[in-house]
Amino acid sequence: MKHAYIFPGQGAQFPGMGKKLYEENTLAKEYFEQANEILGFRITDVMFSGTEEDLKQTRVTQPAIFMHSVILFETTPDLKPDMVAGHSLGEFSALVANRVLSFESGLKLVYKRALAMQDACELQPSTMAAVLGLADNIVEEICASIEGEIVVPANYNCPGQLVISGTVEGVKQACEKLKAAGAKRALILPVGGAFHSPLMEPAREELQHAIMDTHFNNPTCPVYQNVDAHPYIGPQDIRANLINQLTSPVRWTQSVQEMVINGGTHFTEVGPGSVLQGLVKKIAKEVTTDGIN
Repeated sequence: MKHAYIFPGQGAQFPGMGKKLYEENTLAKEYFEQANEILGFRITDVMFSGTEEDLKQTRVTQPAIFMHSVILFETTPDLKPDMVAGHSLGEFSALVANRVLSFESGLKLVYKRALAMQDACELQPSTMAAVLGLADNIVEEICASIEGEIVVPANYNCPGQLVISGTVEGVKQACEKLKAAGAKRALILPVGGAFHSPLMEPAREELQHAIMDTHFNNPTCPVYQNVDAHPYIGPQDIRANLINQLTSPVRWTQSVQEMVINGGTHFTEVGPGSVLQGLVKKIAKEVTTDGIN
């Protein structure tokens, strides 16, 4: 019986996030103020008082979710993970939880990642779409059949729920074919770009330099990484997988399945929202789920 701690990614943000924690916990307040200093602007003002629109900016969203998740983890007593994983951006939170990265290093990398992804989005119009009710292999085949455009599976969220990513035209054509193949829904998402696709290559190159310059410690427990859903404990492997994460799909379904095979029976989501708890329940009905949020 192993306790897994899991960390959410982009989309979990909400106005007022972290405010109560800041006001009620002295240690949390110190972490939030340290983050303001590291980032060079008062991100807490946007988190606590900003609108939904303000929070949607990638340069705000990613560090805000990372901060909320990690500060919750650091200020909740007696959390001892046997295994960790994070969904996309959440992988950075997971790497602080298992002590591979310090809070400061993790935040700097997340901010760098956010800016690099924003820049990459501006280079070419691109988007993502949620596909419901089709088997993964059918979605993969249809993406591969679109000619002259880039469109790939980006997030394997749970059985029957996959997100695709690519050029605007590529995703549009794929959605038409997916609906014709029997998808319950193939819905374009309100995102700024094609995350976890080859279109993120400029961001990957930029982030690679920052990751290579960052110190990675030995972890306290394995991290199940997005790129292949396998557990890792070697800093070099963890670093390489983190670099490749931006242009590779998030294999969340496979990560949870692998964690269960390796003894994971209790999954605790740490951070804003409860999306991952819902996904885990759809992937592995037999496990216990809860959240710290």
